[in-house]
Amino acid sequence: MRVLGIDPGTKTMDLCLLDNGEVVGEASIETSKVASNPETVLEEISELKPFDVVVVPSGYGVEPLDLERVPRDLLEEWYYTFVLATTREEIREGFEKGIIGAKIYYAMVRLVEKLYELEAKKILIPGVINLPTVPLHRKINKIDMGTADKLAVAVLGIHEVASALGVDYEHVNYIHVELGFGYNAVMGVEKGLIVDGIGGSFTPGPGFLTAGALDLEVAQSIGKLDKKDVFTTGCGPLTGVSTPEDMVEKSGSDWRSRICLEAFIEGVVKAVHQIMHSVKNPDLILLSGRVSRIPGIRLELEKRLGGISEVKAMKGLPGARSVKETAQGYSVVGDGLTGGVFKGLIIHVKVGEAVGSALDYVLIPAFFESRLGRNFLRLRGVGFRTQPLNTSWWSS
Repeated sequence: MRVLGIDPGTKTMDLCLLDNGEVVGEASIETSKVASNPETVLEEISELKPFDVVVVPSGYGVEPLDLERVPRDLLEEWYYTFVLATTREEIREGFEKGIIGAKIYYAMVRLVEKLYELEAKKILIPGVINLPTVPLHRKINKIDMGTADKLAVAVLGIHEVASALGVDYEHVNYIHVELGFGYNAVMGVEKGLIVDGIGGSFTPGPGFLTAGALDLEVAQSIGKLDKKDVFTTGCGPLTGVSTPEDMVEKSGSDWRSRICLEAFIEGVVKAVHQIMHSVKNPDLILLSGRVSRIPGIRLELEKRLGGISEVKAMKGLPGARSVKETAQGYSVVGDGLTGGVFKGLIIHVKVGEAVGSALDYVLIPAFFESRLGRNFLRLRGVGFRTQPLNTSWWSS
């Protein structure tokens, strides 16, 4: 079986093709090019044919479902609502202002509309918050506990750690630190199950593009936040640098870069310590993602986290040369969900038992009065097998 995973990263959109569990095709496209012309991805996808399954970019994550379960006439608005946790109007406004994050979201929607027509099985995959292995009380008023790509890389990490240690999945206990171009995430794995996660918009320090967790008093003092603030408030926008590498390089001479770099690193360290409440004795800490490969960041994390457990860099699948570990994870999850080589892994991690959407746990009543909240209420019955927590919370 040939499975194509599509990871819509902030810096690059990566395609990873597995054939019976082995990497046989790769492509990596600058996301800025995709934002300008989504057809560039379709050209690369055509080059990788044939394939049986396509794992569609899944954003914040939804329960595993075939894309065709969403009627074509509702696809655009449904995808904005449940996969991107935003509204069409908000993204179009950002698009018109030239905001790159909005352009990426817009391109993702256009791409998925094209993928809908492909003659292959097309599936969406969950994020951390959708998993039954994460206790319900940890989900309250959360959306981002680790997006679909973060879940995917953690699933791949479970497989990698088990293989390296020569143990069954049930004996894997570790903390996964994924440092992407825009967002960071830290996830806890106990007995081979993902039991907790801190996503990029909730980390106790900034990512390169996002501010991370905000003091509610800061949010209140600003008065109004919208989707663009999720990806325009991190270290890059604050320091005026275009890449994390530039921030590290300038930190020796520029005080703003130095402060932001320290906030970035300390935020990751604090997140690891938070996750240790859920995974008390991790066998190791696994680093993945583009930013984790920057020497100035990797070495500092090894120094600060080494007292907890051994810190290792993720290797990824054998044969993968150019695509990120998250794209590899997308393919692994898709392979397992459709009965492939990684079926046992996916059954153990209970990915197939994930339910609902990432918006199901927002309990603040004002959510239902927002445009996104109204769309959520109107469309939540489309495609999903279960009822959300938040509507039953206030109706019982």
